[in-house]
Amino acid sequence: MARRNTYKEDEILEEPFDIRHLLRAWVYIKRHAGKMVLALILSALGGAAALVSPMIVQRALDIAIPNADVPMLYRLVVYASCFYIISVVFTTIRSYIMVGVSQDIIYQIRDDLFKHLQKLPFQYYDDRPQGKILVRVVNYVNSVSDMLSNGLINVILEIINLIFIVVFMFAVDVSLSLVVLAGVPFLMVFMFWIKNKQRKAWQAVSNKNSNLNAYLQENIVGARITQIFAREDENAEIFNKLSSDCRKTWMKAVSYSTLVWPGIDTISVLVRAAIFLFGLIVFSQGHETLGTIVAISSYASRFWQPIMNLGNIFNNFINNMAYLERIFEAMDEPVTVDDAPDAIEMKKIQGEVTFENVSFSYEKGKEILHNVSFTVKKGESVALVGPTGAGKSTIVNLISRFYNLDSGRILIDGQDISKVTLKSLRSQMGIMLQDSFIFSGTIEDNIRYGKLDATSVEIRNASKTVCAHSFIKNMQNGYRTEVKERGALLSQGQKQLISFARTLLSDPAILVLDEATSSIDVQTERALQQGLDAMLAGRTSFIIAHRLSTITKCDKIMYINDGGITECGSHEELMARKGDYYHLYTAQVEESMKKSV
Repeated sequence: MARRNTYKEDEILEEPFDIRHLLRAWVYIKRHAGKMVLALILSALGGAAALVSPMIVQRALDIAIPNADVPMLYRLVVYASCFYIISVVFTTIRSYIMVGVSQDIIYQIRDDLFKHLQKLPFQYYDDRPQGKILVRVVNYVNSVSDMLSNGLINVILEIINLIFIVVFMFAVDVSLSLVVLAGVPFLMVFMFWIKNKQRKAWQAVSNKNSNLNAYLQENIVGARITQIFAREDENAEIFNKLSSDCRKTWMKAVSYSTLVWPGIDTISVLVRAAIFLFGLIVFSQGHETLGTIVAISSYASRFWQPIMNLGNIFNNFINNMAYLERIFEAMDEPVTVDDAPDAIEMKKIQGEVTFENVSFSYEKGKEILHNVSFTVKKGESVALVGPTGAGKSTIVNLISRFYNLDSGRILIDGQDISKVTLKSLRSQMGIMLQDSFIFSGTIEDNIRYGKLDATSVEIRNASKTVCAHSFIKNMQNGYRTEVKERGALLSQGQKQLISFARTLLSDPAILVLDEATSSIDVQTERALQQGLDAMLAGRTSFIIAHRLSTITKCDKIMYINDGGITECGSHEELMARKGDYYHLYTAQVEESMKKSV
């Protein structure tokens, strides 16, 4: 059977380099301008000190040694040693400074990126694998930090070194220096030829790594499902394909990158050969000394070193520009659900909720809700029922303003929720989802998540109310028990009970229970009912439940289908109508009776 690869590239490879990315990066660089200038000065002084050595060698070969001037030779050795020590000390200090700058830049970019991701709407996370987001925050930021710190300094430093070398070189001999410079045009042609190939190749590596990371993260999270359905072999095949794609694109990119150094080195060797050839021809006529040829050869070697370093920096620059683009791409993702410019604080919620002609769609042209209108009074409990995908969860998500409406208004206590701050709205709402998320940390920390100033007594009282206290106290360290990522040590039912305690502790004015008891066994659910009654008392509540027997006491039951509310009333009223709700309820009762026989 043909296998479909769902991890295709979502980036454009042919997009031209945008200088605006570097201009934006300057925001992070300029915060450390003082340290970077100091590092640059130290590097320049260290580089200049190192360039004195060839001149010392020249004087030793042309004067001290031929004249057997031992005192002069000793002095030259001392001078060379001093300049070498100065160069090493300044370079070491510079390296220490730039390590700190690099780490600060990593911190600042990652902090800004994480804060932005926290604000992005549900739609952003609905459309992207978690691994593709994670790789930007961790891998890509690490990759670009050195380019933004050391990369910039090194470019300036190598250019200064190059200027110093040329000055020192011409001070020794003009004609041989011109031989060295004759190789520059060949280098320029080579670098322009390889530039575009490198950038496209490393962008492809960025995409392939992103795909692999996304698939790997998904399979780690879904390891249990993989084993349940015996999908190990097929998943391994997909992973091998993605991993192979990474290897192939990496090798192609490296093949271009590895051409840079040999290309420059080849030109360097040819130029140095030309120096000796030309120098020996001239030297044989008495115009050049051995010391001059050796000194120019040494400067020629040093001349090509900063050029090779610039080539490597350029190589690294090309590699990391793809990553920088992806980071800023994530930062540029619009925060579509945000506070309005004139948003006000939501007053203490009483609990009346009104939908006025609300229409909504996740994808353009595929409307989920169409002109939905209803009012729920303060303290009423409302159950939402209907077929899968009808829009039940959409309604409760819109009350918390997790998505923007296509049209219409949602009012709470007469206040349009699009005109209040998100924090003041959501902090007064409690939402229990079917998939109860548990964070790494202690059970106590998870319950306290929605109310950080809660006392241990309040945490235990909330747990007792929702029947979670008995199983928590029997765990190894009670409320201090450490749970692993996503609550791996807990059953699904235990996770939901902890989530119930967390929601109750936050004392919400409006409560949403979206299939909140789906993973709790019937016996525990019956014991929990008293706690649920305590949670619902005095609060406006919206309940989505698969087992209809749990919502018969609700003040209202709304049947959602075909983009709207087809029926609304109490359990008794809807049963008397013998409509959609009646048929759904009786079907569940009959199925339950068959299972009990």
